[in-house]
Amino acid sequence: MTSVVHLVRHAESTHNVSKDVSQLDPGLTSLGSEQATRLTQTFPHAPQVGVILTSPLRRTIQTTLAAFSHILDKRYFDQVSEHGIENGATLILDPDLQERSALPCDTGSTSPALEKAFPGLGVKDLAEGWQAKEGIYAPEEEAVKERAKRVRSRVSELSDQLKDEERNHIVIVTHGVFMKFLSGDSDIDLPKAGWRSYTLEKHSSGIVLREK
Repeated sequence: MTSVVHLVRHAESTHNVSKDVSQLDPGLTSLGSEQATRLTQTFPHAPQVGVILTSPLRRTIQTTLAAFSHILDKRYFDQVSEHGIENGATLILDPDLQERSALPCDTGSTSPALEKAFPGLGVKDLAEGWQAKEGIYAPEEEAVKERAKRVRSRVSELSDQLKDEERNHIVIVTHGVFMKFLSGDSDIDLPKAGWRSYTLEKHSSGIVLREK
C-alpha cells in the first residue's frame, strides 16, 4: 500500500453561514467557491492524484469539481467547458462519505436532482435510498464507524490498483464530523477546504490512516 491519501474538507456552504440546518443539501457560498478554487493553486499534490472519492452531497461535489478541475478527466464536465483533461483523474461518488447526522443539511438530494445538477458524474450508479439515513447510513455511532471502516478498506483496494501508476495518490472529499471517524482522530478539525495527508497501514483491527 504505497499510496498517499489526502483528506479534504468541503468548502464553506450556505448553512455554515446561516446556521439554518433545515436546508436540504445546501451548496457552497460564493466564498466557498473561492476557497475550493484556490486549492487548484495551493494543493501541491494534484499531479500525483489518480482517484478522487467524494461524498455525494452538493457541497462536497461542488468543492471537488472546483478544486480539482485541472486534473479530473474531461468526461465529468460540460463538453464546451475548458475544465478537465484527457485521461485525467477518476471521480467516484461514495455515499459512505456522507456526513453523520440526519439533519436536512446533512441529507443528500435525490439522484434525479443530482443528475440534473451534475450530469456526467455517474449519479445513476448510486444505490437507491443512499440518502435515507437508515441502515448503514444511519447517524448512530456504530453505523458511522462501519462506514468509515468500509471506506478505508475501499481506499486500500484502490491503493493496490494504483501502486504501479505514476499518479497513485488518492483524494477523499468529505465532511468535518465524518472525517473524525475516517481518520481515527476525534480532535481533527480542518478549516473549510482544508486538507491533511496520510498513509495507509495494516493493523490488527484493519486498515488505518497514519498522518504523514
